[in-house]
Amino acid sequence: MFTLFAVCYSVGASFAYLLYASPSRAIDCPASDYDCQIKDLQNAVDALSPAHEKNKDDLLALKNQVTALDAKITTISKSLSGIESNLSKRGKELEIAKQVFETKTLESYKRLRFYDPLAPFFFATSMPDFFRELSYRRRVIEENNQLVLDYLTELDKLKTDKANLEKTKLSLANAKKSVADKAGFLQIEVDKVQTYINQVTAKQQELSALKAGGFSTSVGDTPGTLEPCSGAPGSSNFCDPGFKPAFAAFSFGAPHRTGMSQYGALGRAKSGQSAETILAAYYQGSTLEKGYATPATIGVTGIGRIPFEENYLLGIYEIPESWGDSGGYEALKAQTVAARTYALAVTNNGAGTICTTEACQVYKSALKSGKWAQAVRDTRGWVLKKDGSLAKTYYASTSGGFTISQWGWSGIKDTAGDWPSNAFEKIGNSPWFYKGWYKSRGGATCGRNSPWLTGVEMADILNAWKVVSQGGGDVSRVSPVGGCWGGNPYSVADLQNIGGFSSVNSVSVIYSNDGYTLKVNFGTNQGDVSIDGGELKKAFNLRAPGYIGIKSSLFNIEKL
Repeated sequence: MFTLFAVCYSVGASFAYLLYASPSRAIDCPASDYDCQIKDLQNAVDALSPAHEKNKDDLLALKNQVTALDAKITTISKSLSGIESNLSKRGKELEIAKQVFETKTLESYKRLRFYDPLAPFFFATSMPDFFRELSYRRRVIEENNQLVLDYLTELDKLKTDKANLEKTKLSLANAKKSVADKAGFLQIEVDKVQTYINQVTAKQQELSALKAGGFSTSVGDTPGTLEPCSGAPGSSNFCDPGFKPAFAAFSFGAPHRTGMSQYGALGRAKSGQSAETILAAYYQGSTLEKGYATPATIGVTGIGRIPFEENYLLGIYEIPESWGDSGGYEALKAQTVAARTYALAVTNNGAGTICTTEACQVYKSALKSGKWAQAVRDTRGWVLKKDGSLAKTYYASTSGGFTISQWGWSGIKDTAGDWPSNAFEKIGNSPWFYKGWYKSRGGATCGRNSPWLTGVEMADILNAWKVVSQGGGDVSRVSPVGGCWGGNPYSVADLQNIGGFSSVNSVSVIYSNDGYTLKVNFGTNQGDVSIDGGELKKAFNLRAPGYIGIKSSLFNIEKL
């Protein structure tokens, strides 16, 4: 549905070669064309860090804010210069007014001190002259009083305007500094990640991206991937590795965690939520319009223009139609709205062309006539809009109970109660909600029959972390030992000589409030060590044997 570094967009289960979603379009590679996908990987190498692309987007936005502030400051500064010039002129005028004010005040004082109210009467030659003299003297007094009042009013206004001018200057300067400081911090973070990326080889990039992805099927395209022995202790799919201590990484959700969770929608439907409620939960900030006039046709790659409602939407294969018969009909309705809106949004309301693969949305010529067709009919005219325009309604198979805030959508904690036990995806029975991954997308295992690692292998990964995140070694030699990947990796002994870890005896995980593994704490032969979740994932996917990998930035490390 949207770019999954670096293969293509996934609206279904997600993709191989993904670490973080990006708005850039990927190459439309056939699922079997591995070389094409690797080439696409090279074009999205910065997917090696889950937060790198978002940091770069935020940095660009902040830099744009700085530029906008500079322009605004320039404009306002010109205006302020005019105000300053005007204030200076008003100040000079007030100086003159002050002199007149002082002169008039002195005259008024003299009149009050020496004025004889009977003099006009005695010196007037007639009564009209007397009254004219009184009227003249009254006007002079009134004018002097008004002059004094005007002077005091203008003086007070001048002081206020000067204070407001200084306050405006200070506010602008503070705003610019605040945005610049944030941009500077993000620049440091982006540079750190870029430095790491520049250190690793193309083969390592391939390795890391492959382990962070793992499959390329939508929910509706194939059955759920429940490989043997990929379950956690206590689950029906758990296999005892036969040794202790044993450690395994279990990922919450498949990599693509943006927009609507399809299994989450199923869990919500089974919990009694309507399609409207489901859409409102996943696409926060959007509005549901139910009377939209959809176009008659849409362009489809390799097919041409076909009827939109009566053909294209009936051929969408993104979630199993069988959900409609097992308490998930409202999830089908929510999916039809997301599929309809996305198709119209990316094709300029049907005028453009959309592909038939997961690079866009999976479309097949075998049109559906059951529950899916009913959901299409029941939601005809339903679309989501954001800021008045058709929304790009991204969706994915499984988010692990937290969706990621991206491109204007708010991330949510996707659970009916405590996470993870009451996550809607768990209610929907997602096979990817909590899983240990140890196979390639083609099914290769490199001799591993489970995701479980020995204590020595776990310590080896900690030594890899030391090199990758803290220096002291050659990052390009951090890759799995054995014959599956080739190259010139450090031996376990060589890496231990650098990192110093030889055993691990305990592990605990701290999660962030917004759906990331924040810290992983290990008890080791060197004492307790706390590792940033993103750093551990990076080192784990570079060094873990075979195809064992962490798919999501939300994961747990279990110990037997």
